[in-house]
Amino acid sequence: MSAQPAEPHAIGHDPDEIVARLPERYRARFLAEYREAMVAAAHETWRWKHLAEVLNLWHLRSLTYSAPGYEQARADVAAGVPGVPADTVIPGWSQLVADAGRQA
Repeated sequence: MSAQPAEPHAIGHDPDEIVARLPERYRARFLAEYREAMVAAAHETWRWKHLAEVLNLWHLRSLTYSAPGYEQARADVAAGVPGVPADTVIPGWSQLVADAGRQA
């Protein structure tokens, strides 16, 4: 068995990779939130979990925002264009909705 190098962040949570993947209009917001969480973690080490959460959230956002068709889908929603019904793409959607209604 060979030793493997340690990763400083979870795969995909590298701030440089997130910035590179994000469309330009989201970069300033990411950098502001990242810097705020980083400064907080530097002053109060127990806040490192929040920094990790910020990186994870923005990693997921960067994947979504950079996906082909995202901007068009966003524009369609804003314009009220009907999309694909959830029950056709999410197995068991109707049952999930019914179960949630009974729990409320």
